[in-house]
Amino acid sequence: MAQTIDLLIEPAVKDLGEFSVRRTLPDKRRQRVGPFIFFDHMGPAEFPPGTGVNVRSHPHIGIATVTYLFEGEILHRDSLGYVQAIQPGAVNWMTAGRGIVHSEKVTDEIKASGQRLHGLQIWVALPREYEEIDPAFHHYPADEIPSVTVEGVTINVVLGSAFGVDSPVKTVSETLYAEAQLEAGQSVEIPQAEELAVYVVEGSVAVNDEFVEGGQFAVLVSGATGKVTAETRARIMFVGGDELEGERTIWWNLVSSSKERIEQAKQDWKDRKFDEVPGEPDFIPLPER
Repeated sequence: MAQTIDLLIEPAVKDLGEFSVRRTLPDKRRQRVGPFIFFDHMGPAEFPPGTGVNVRSHPHIGIATVTYLFEGEILHRDSLGYVQAIQPGAVNWMTAGRGIVHSEKVTDEIKASGQRLHGLQIWVALPREYEEIDPAFHHYPADEIPSVTVEGVTINVVLGSAFGVDSPVKTVSETLYAEAQLEAGQSVEIPQAEELAVYVVEGSVAVNDEFVEGGQFAVLVSGATGKVTAETRARIMFVGGDELEGERTIWWNLVSSSKERIEQAKQDWKDRKFDEVPGEPDFIPLPER
């Protein structure tokens, strides 16, 4: 069979203080797949009682962030005034556009009891004509995310359309993001997208006859067809969509097609010109780099 995988990306482990993440995008060989420009796998991480995620206020521009959990809970707060806890299977979609500030923490109850946290946090780069739109936030409960069973495989279509169902999450470009849970020996058809990757959250799989282990991000060749088959019990994500036009500059939490816009946003954060998260005076200072 012809080669299906164009590039196999190994994760880079990043220490965020309270826990570490495995980051596969951006990679020096591939900045993005479809509109996906940043891909972090959080945990699984055990937080004992009295501890918890504590990401202070920080800014974003030029992207939408997507949080999707398998275990645990995170409390989102932003400069628009939204306060929203997210649980497994739900989706938080935050459009940064021309600029938004948010924090990610836990409730007092979760901090007191401790928890196991496991999930994905990704950035979707916005098309140039949408980079400076007004910021927005939308929460979609787990029971609104469509789930379908195909040949015994449970598939949740988080973003976009695939496997005969449509996600209610509104995007501004063609985007595909779907979770599949497979038992050993089960297979799922590769969905169609202009650009597509398979991320193995846990377990191991074969993309047609090419082996992919947990934590690896397999960018597929254009027009790839065939099946993903579980070698062991596995959880995978299909990640992709239409190719994004032009290059993007990524600096810290800021993304733009314009380097000048990045510099402006850096200065604005340094000068405290972004709107603040209500009730949260603490913030992450602009990095020195």
